Amino acid sequence: MKTGVKEYLFRLTHLLFIGLIAVQFLPDKTGGETYSSYLIGFAVIAEILTLALTAFINKKENRNLFLDIVGFVYAFLILWTLATAKLNLLNPSLFPPFGKILAQFGEDWQKILINIKSSIGIILQGFLLACVVAIPLGLVLGWAARAGNAATYLSKFFSSIPPIVYIPYGIALLPTFRSVSVFVIFLASFWPVFAGTMSGVLHVEKRIMDSAKVLNVSKPELLFQVILPASLPQIFLGCNQGLSVSFILLTSAEMIGARDGMGYYVKYYSDFGDYTRTITGLLVIGIVVIGVTFLFNLFQKRLLKWR
Repeated sequence: MKTGVKEYLFRLTHLLFIGLIAVQFLPDKTGGETYSSYLIGFAVIAEILTLALTAFINKKENRNLFLDIVGFVYAFLILWTLATAKLNLLNPSLFPPFGKILAQFGEDWQKILINIKSSIGIILQGFLLACVVAIPLGLVLGWAARAGNAATYLSKFFSSIPPIVYIPYGIALLPTFRSVSVFVIFLASFWPVFAGTMSGVLHVEKRIMDSAKVLNVSKPELLFQVILPASLPQIFLGCNQGLSVSFILLTSAEMIGARDGMGYYVKYYSDFGDYTRTITGLLVIGIVVIGVTFLFNLFQKRLLKWR
């Protein structure tokens, strides 16, 4: 029964692809160019990549999950096409045909890449700096039980303050808006990573600590070779939270006063009512966040492979 369901899902994904192509040949009811050829080209490339990748995915569960995701994308594009170009159910100035969005991306790709580079650079600087400071500090304070208990409550207090409120102070104190953005990302990432590290240290199994003491392990070895590896799952949990919050705050910060970055791209064109570029920017932000998160999760799985 399960095999039949999986085979059905596999076929359904490709049927949706055929449906997406077929929908493009329906008559348009909206004025202006819909750039259907761009969407057809995108769908064909996506289907070729899907067929190629599924041949290399050995586990059926992973293959079916991948095909389900692609199927949802095809279904979404079919509905978008019907609601915009084919039936004109949505305001075309606010919701342009998806082919027009793809055409806009093709026109602005160099500008978009520059803005992605700026945003990723700020994220990496602020996030990595937070990890470098928060993880050692969390290890030391978490190891010292009395100090760790007090620091836990302090971290809860400071992490409850939205880092975006520090932007006015950052603008007043720091020389450039980029340094302000890095500072905000640092604050956004620091507290989740710090709290995750401390939680990991405080919850290391007692038998592990007792075994290390029996073996007369030195304090540095105990901290970095016993406590740190045992705390890694909680540390990565904090890092994931910090990374997610960082992207949200970066986009918000770039929309306030930046002169580059994807948040600035979206804000700039939305102010001029150019919603084709606005939606293009929103989709790019989503793709970038998913891509960075995916790579981070791969790194996490590789580092925690011993589990």
